[in-house]
Amino acid sequence: MPQSPMEDIAPSAASQDTDALIAHILTRYHAVHRSDLASLHPLAQKVETVHASDSEAPHGLAQALMTLWREMEDHMAKEEKILFPAMRAGGMPGIEHPIAVMRADHDDHAANIAHVRALTANLTPPDHACGSWRALYAGTEKLLDDLAVHIALENEVLFPRFERG
Repeated sequence: MPQSPMEDIAPSAASQDTDALIAHILTRYHAVHRSDLASLHPLAQKVETVHASDSEAPHGLAQALMTLWREMEDHMAKEEKILFPAMRAGGMPGIEHPIAVMRADHDDHAANIAHVRALTANLTPPDHACGSWRALYAGTEKLLDDLAVHIALENEVLFPRFERG
């Protein structure tokens, strides 16, 4: 049975103070996602071009990764410029509204992730896949796994600190 993304979160994450937790999210997830997507997108373009006539090639993956990249960049910028500074200041009246927007973005990412998985046979390369194709799928799987942990960390640890129920 697959483990929950929360099982991958360091046990100390829930006990970290908010500043340390945000710093961790920025360095471990935001910076890594940007780097991963910057290398995966051109690799997807290469694999699609080289294997254009292969019916098992991930046709449309480069575009799907670009869509995810744009959406994630917009999402991370909102966190970095609006939400995280407010959280570091101890919160603000109405903070539940930008948190709700972030949660909705997380849900939207899930739909794009499902699309990526559908285009790639759940990131399973065919037997005849070349090294670049295999590297593309391995890198994309790492990105999606990291993203799942990142989303769980925010949804289940960080955001509840500021939501009033």
